[in-house]
Amino acid sequence: MLVFCEDSQEQLTFLSWLLLWFEATSGLCINLNKSEILPVGRVENVKLLTAELGCKVGSLSTTFLGLPLGALHKSVMVWDGVEERMRKRLALWKRQFISKGRRITLILSTLASMPTYLMSLLRMPRVVKLRLEKIQRDFLWEGGALEKRPYLVKWAIVCSHKKKGGLGIRNLPTLNRALLCKWSWRFLVERDSFWKLIISTKFGVIRGGWSTRRVREGYGVGL
Repeated sequence: MLVFCEDSQEQLTFLSWLLLWFEATSGLCINLNKSEILPVGRVENVKLLTAELGCKVGSLSTTFLGLPLGALHKSVMVWDGVEERMRKRLALWKRQFISKGRRITLILSTLASMPTYLMSLLRMPRVVKLRLEKIQRDFLWEGGALEKRPYLVKWAIVCSHKKKGGLGIRNLPTLNRALLCKWSWRFLVERDSFWKLIISTKFGVIRGGWSTRRVREGYGVGL
Protein backbone atom coordinates (compact mmCIF):
# COMPACT_ATOMS: atom_id res chain seq x y z
CA MET A 1 0.00 0.00 0.00
CA LEU A 2 1.47 3.34 -1.08
CA VAL A 3 0.22 6.67 0.25
CA PHE A 4 1.02 9.78 -1.75
CA CYS A 5 0.26 13.46 -1.28
CA GLU A 6 0.83 16.37 -3.62
CA ASP A 7 4.11 16.68 -5.57
CA SER A 8 4.70 12.95 -5.48
CA GLN A 9 6.56 12.52 -8.77
CA GLU A 10 9.97 12.79 -7.16
CA GLN A 11 8.88 10.48 -4.33
CA LEU A 12 7.78 7.91 -6.88
CA THR A 13 11.16 8.02 -8.64
CA PHE A 14 13.02 7.40 -5.40
CA LEU A 15 10.60 4.65 -4.45
CA SER A 16 11.06 2.91 -7.80
CA TRP A 17 14.82 2.89 -7.28
CA LEU A 18 14.44 1.51 -3.77
CA LEU A 19 12.19 -1.30 -4.98
CA LEU A 20 14.64 -2.19 -7.76
CA TRP A 21 17.56 -2.27 -5.33
CA PHE A 22 15.53 -4.37 -2.90
CA GLU A 23 14.74 -6.93 -5.61
CA ALA A 24 18.38 -7.02 -6.75
CA THR A 25 19.82 -7.50 -3.26
CA SER A 26 17.20 -9.84 -1.81
CA GLY A 27 16.34 -11.90 -4.89
CA LEU A 28 12.65 -11.35 -4.15
CA CYS A 29 10.11 -10.09 -6.65
CA ILE A 30 7.58 -7.41 -5.65
CA ASN A 31 4.10 -7.94 -7.05
CA LEU A 32 2.93 -4.41 -7.74
CA ASN A 33 -0.38 -5.71 -9.11
CA LYS A 34 -1.41 -6.35 -5.50
CA SER A 35 -0.36 -2.87 -4.37
CA GLU A 36 -2.48 0.25 -4.24
CA ILE A 37 -1.81 3.97 -4.33
CA LEU A 38 -3.97 5.92 -1.89
CA PRO A 39 -4.11 9.61 -2.84
CA VAL A 40 -4.28 11.90 0.21
CA GLY A 41 -5.70 15.31 -0.60
CA ARG A 42 -5.73 16.46 -4.19
CA VAL A 43 -3.24 14.58 -6.37
CA GLU A 44 -3.48 15.77 -9.96
CA ASN A 45 -1.23 13.16 -11.59
CA VAL A 46 -2.47 10.07 -9.78
CA LYS A 47 -3.18 8.23 -13.06
CA LEU A 48 0.34 8.96 -14.26
CA LEU A 49 1.78 7.64 -11.02
CA THR A 50 -0.20 4.42 -11.20
CA ALA A 51 0.70 3.86 -14.85
CA GLU A 52 4.40 4.35 -14.21
CA LEU A 53 4.57 2.17 -11.13
CA GLY A 54 2.02 -0.44 -12.18
CA CYS A 55 -0.26 -0.15 -9.15
CA LYS A 56 -3.99 0.28 -8.72
CA VAL A 57 -5.70 3.35 -7.30
CA GLY A 58 -7.32 2.79 -3.91
CA SER A 59 -9.41 5.04 -1.72
CA LEU A 60 -9.99 5.68 1.96
CA SER A 61 -11.34 4.11 4.04
CA THR A 62 -9.49 0.85 3.61
CA THR A 63 -7.80 -1.82 5.71
CA PHE A 64 -4.08 -2.27 6.30
CA LEU A 65 -2.69 -5.05 8.52
CA GLY A 66 -6.18 -5.62 9.86
CA LEU A 67 -6.62 -1.99 10.92
CA PRO A 68 -8.96 0.57 9.35
CA LEU A 69 -7.37 3.55 7.59
CA GLY A 70 -9.40 6.69 7.05
CA ALA A 71 -12.34 5.53 9.18
CA LEU A 72 -13.52 7.14 12.40
CA HIS A 73 -12.13 5.29 15.39
CA LYS A 74 -15.63 5.18 16.92
CA SER A 75 -17.28 3.90 13.76
CA VAL A 76 -19.38 0.76 14.13
CA MET A 77 -18.51 -0.29 10.58
CA VAL A 78 -14.91 -0.93 11.67
CA TRP A 79 -16.13 -3.98 13.58
CA ASP A 80 -18.22 -5.46 10.77
CA GLY A 81 -15.32 -7.66 9.68
CA VAL A 82 -15.04 -9.21 13.14
CA GLU A 83 -18.74 -10.06 13.23
CA GLU A 84 -18.55 -11.49 9.72
CA ARG A 85 -15.61 -13.75 10.63
CA MET A 86 -17.46 -15.01 13.71
CA ARG A 87 -20.55 -15.88 11.68
CA LYS A 88 -18.46 -17.61 9.01
CA ARG A 89 -16.77 -19.71 11.68
CA LEU A 90 -20.14 -20.66 13.14
CA ALA A 91 -21.36 -21.71 9.70
CA LEU A 92 -18.60 -24.33 9.56
CA TRP A 93 -19.64 -25.98 12.83
CA LYS A 94 -22.43 -28.56 13.09
CA ARG A 95 -23.85 -26.82 16.09
CA GLN A 96 -26.83 -29.11 16.64
CA PHE A 97 -24.46 -32.01 17.33
CA ILE A 98 -22.19 -30.15 19.78
CA SER A 99 -22.73 -30.50 23.50
CA LYS A 100 -22.93 -27.43 25.76
CA GLY A 101 -19.54 -28.24 27.25
CA ARG A 102 -17.98 -28.28 23.80
CA ARG A 103 -19.78 -25.04 22.89
CA ILE A 104 -18.26 -23.35 25.93
CA THR A 105 -14.82 -24.59 24.88
CA LEU A 106 -15.30 -23.23 21.34
CA ILE A 107 -16.46 -19.86 22.66
CA LEU A 108 -13.41 -19.59 24.92
CA SER A 109 -10.91 -20.76 22.34
CA THR A 110 -12.32 -19.19 19.18
CA LEU A 111 -15.28 -16.80 19.29
CA ALA A 112 -14.13 -14.77 22.29
CA SER A 113 -10.60 -14.51 20.87
CA MET A 114 -11.46 -13.29 17.37
CA PRO A 115 -12.03 -9.60 18.32
CA THR A 116 -8.96 -9.46 20.61
CA TYR A 117 -6.63 -7.80 18.10
CA LEU A 118 -9.03 -4.94 17.34
CA MET A 119 -9.99 -4.60 21.02
CA SER A 120 -6.32 -4.04 21.88
CA LEU A 121 -6.31 -0.90 19.71
CA LEU A 122 -9.85 0.53 19.65
CA ARG A 123 -12.62 1.04 22.17
CA MET A 124 -15.55 -1.21 21.34
CA PRO A 125 -18.87 0.64 20.88
CA ARG A 126 -21.75 -0.61 23.01
CA VAL A 127 -23.83 -1.66 20.01
CA VAL A 128 -20.96 -3.85 18.77
CA LYS A 129 -20.59 -5.39 22.21
CA LEU A 130 -24.29 -6.32 22.22
CA ARG A 131 -24.06 -7.86 18.74
CA LEU A 132 -20.98 -9.98 19.51
CA GLU A 133 -22.39 -11.12 22.83
CA LYS A 134 -25.64 -12.12 21.14
CA ILE A 135 -23.71 -14.34 18.71
CA GLN A 136 -22.08 -16.11 21.64
CA ARG A 137 -25.33 -16.40 23.61
CA ASP A 138 -27.22 -17.86 20.67
CA PHE A 139 -24.48 -20.38 20.05
CA LEU A 140 -24.30 -21.40 23.71
CA TRP A 141 -28.02 -21.81 24.41
CA GLU A 142 -29.60 -22.49 21.02
CA GLY A 143 -26.81 -24.25 19.13
CA GLY A 144 -28.16 -25.01 15.70
CA ALA A 145 -31.77 -25.44 16.78
CA LEU A 146 -34.37 -24.05 14.41
CA GLU A 147 -36.68 -23.04 17.23
CA LYS A 148 -35.70 -20.21 19.55
CA ARG A 149 -34.74 -21.42 23.02
CA PRO A 150 -34.68 -19.32 26.21
CA TYR A 151 -31.44 -18.21 27.83
CA LEU A 152 -31.22 -20.13 31.08
CA VAL A 153 -28.72 -17.87 32.87
CA LYS A 154 -27.95 -14.14 32.68
CA TRP A 155 -24.93 -13.39 30.53
CA ALA A 156 -23.29 -11.44 33.36
CA ILE A 157 -23.32 -14.64 35.45
CA VAL A 158 -22.04 -16.70 32.51
CA CYS A 159 -19.06 -14.32 32.18
CA SER A 160 -18.20 -14.47 35.88
CA HIS A 161 -15.41 -16.66 37.25
CA LYS A 162 -16.08 -20.37 37.72
CA LYS A 163 -15.45 -20.01 41.46
CA LYS A 164 -18.37 -17.59 41.55
CA GLY A 165 -20.71 -19.92 39.69
CA GLY A 166 -20.03 -18.68 36.18
CA LEU A 167 -18.57 -20.34 33.10
CA GLY A 168 -15.49 -18.16 32.79
CA ILE A 169 -16.38 -16.72 29.37
CA ARG A 170 -14.62 -13.44 28.71
CA ASN A 171 -16.52 -10.24 29.35
CA LEU A 172 -15.79 -8.21 26.20
CA PRO A 173 -15.99 -4.66 27.67
CA THR A 174 -13.75 -5.62 30.61
CA LEU A 175 -11.24 -7.30 28.30
CA ASN A 176 -11.34 -4.27 25.98
CA ARG A 177 -10.49 -1.88 28.84
CA ALA A 178 -7.70 -4.14 30.09
CA LEU A 179 -6.10 -4.38 26.64
CA LEU A 180 -6.26 -0.61 26.14
CA CYS A 181 -4.83 0.05 29.61
CA LYS A 182 -1.80 -2.00 28.64
CA TRP A 183 -0.74 0.88 26.38
CA SER A 184 -0.41 3.10 29.46
CA TRP A 185 1.90 0.49 30.96
CA ARG A 186 3.90 0.27 27.74
CA PHE A 187 4.09 4.07 27.61
CA LEU A 188 5.88 4.00 30.96
CA VAL A 189 8.10 0.97 30.37
CA GLU A 190 9.16 1.37 26.74
CA ARG A 191 11.22 4.52 27.20
CA ASP A 192 12.90 4.56 23.78
CA SER A 193 10.00 3.40 21.60
CA PHE A 194 9.40 5.40 18.45
CA TRP A 195 5.61 5.49 18.95
CA LYS A 196 6.11 6.91 22.46
CA LEU A 197 8.48 9.55 21.12
CA ILE A 198 5.88 10.70 18.59
CA ILE A 199 3.14 11.00 21.24
CA SER A 200 5.44 12.74 23.72
CA THR A 201 6.68 15.23 21.12
CA LYS A 202 3.22 16.08 19.81
CA PHE A 203 1.21 16.17 23.03
CA GLY A 204 3.80 16.50 25.79
CA VAL A 205 3.80 14.54 29.02
CA ILE A 206 2.87 15.30 32.63
CA ARG A 207 2.94 13.42 35.92
CA GLY A 208 6.06 11.44 35.10
CA GLY A 209 4.92 10.46 31.61
CA TRP A 210 1.74 8.63 32.61
CA SER A 211 -0.60 10.97 30.78
CA THR A 212 -0.56 13.70 28.14
CA ARG A 213 -1.77 17.29 28.18
CA ARG A 214 -5.40 18.07 27.47
CA VAL A 215 -5.96 17.60 23.76
CA ARG A 216 -7.73 20.44 21.97
CA GLU A 217 -7.81 18.85 18.52
CA GLY A 218 -10.78 17.02 17.02
CA TYR A 219 -8.96 13.70 16.94
CA GLY A 220 -6.54 13.67 19.83
CA VAL A 221 -4.57 10.99 21.58
CA GLY A 222 -4.68 10.63 25.36
CA LEU A 223 -3.51 8.10 27.88
